[in-house]
Amino acid sequence: MIKARPEVEALTPYVAPLEGRRAMLRLDFNESTIGPSPKVVEAIRALPPEAYATYPEYAGLNDAFAAMLGVDVRHVEAFNGVDAAIRAVFDAYGDKGGTFLTTVPTFGYYEPCAQQQGMTIEEIPYAGDLSYPLAAVMQRLEARPRLLFVCNPNNPTGTLVAPETIIGLARSAPDTLVVVDELYAAFTGQSVVPAALALPNVVALQSLSKDAGIAALRLGFAIAHPSIVERLRRVTGPYDINMFAVVAGKAAMEDREHMRRYVDEVLAAKAWTVAELTRLGVRHYAGGGNYLLVWPPRNLARVVDALRADGILVRSMARKPVIDGSFRLTVGTREPMQRFIAAFAGVLGAV
Repeated sequence: MIKARPEVEALTPYVAPLEGRRAMLRLDFNESTIGPSPKVVEAIRALPPEAYATYPEYAGLNDAFAAMLGVDVRHVEAFNGVDAAIRAVFDAYGDKGGTFLTTVPTFGYYEPCAQQQGMTIEEIPYAGDLSYPLAAVMQRLEARPRLLFVCNPNNPTGTLVAPETIIGLARSAPDTLVVVDELYAAFTGQSVVPAALALPNVVALQSLSKDAGIAALRLGFAIAHPSIVERLRRVTGPYDINMFAVVAGKAAMEDREHMRRYVDEVLAAKAWTVAELTRLGVRHYAGGGNYLLVWPPRNLARVVDALRADGILVRSMARKPVIDGSFRLTVGTREPMQRFIAAFAGVLGAV
């Protein structure tokens, strides 16, 4: 066997358990519970046969997202999902031996990307109340790490940091690239964009997976100073985004009302779910995003398995620092949350 680079040989890949979920109520991966605008489906169905055989064309895609954000298109670049944008950041800026600074727990894909580059990983734990460890991060920035990732709101805790605080961190550390993963910004209304775009060391990452409901098609965006955008393009393939994603993304952005309506319904359902968990006397944490953490008073594994037996998937946070004993619950519209609460109450009485 021909061995790969030592960093790859030592790598533990990020693996998400995504198989066998289609027939279930999927409240485990923060997906939309209603799917995309009908205009998205219509646009894909309208593609002629030659579109399948032709390399994709991207004209207008970045422009549409830039217009939705109200920024100049020079600040925007599309990727094959935010995961591909994350990978591009590490490919472009992840020096071997450089320091990657982040918090823990957070999105699990960052760490293997840093490992693959041979970076030194520094993880600062969230406090017991799940507040952002700002003082510790500021102290570590004095050592001039190569990269700082801020997942905002943080996945899985939901911790939300004020955009002006993040911009302040970036201003205090001009030699550090500050990456702000804003995958759930639609549900918080808070972003470092456009204020951070004048800074040459900040990049925000956003997506159409959650509010637009096209996670299967993989379409994300990096928003940054043009100097960063140009370097991320250098490490990206010429046809990484397929034509279905391009067509779907444009159609989704033409129906912003669909996205706004879904966000409003999710936020209302989240408030209802929090009230129900409080009524049940169940510990929970509801920060930003279309999700929250739930600590069942009974055995976590048995509760998660019992919900699965009822056809409902949630994401166990077992053995994760700070939040061990909880599960992450995706919040959809009111109907699936009512189904969850009914099943969860029944499980609590049975296990």
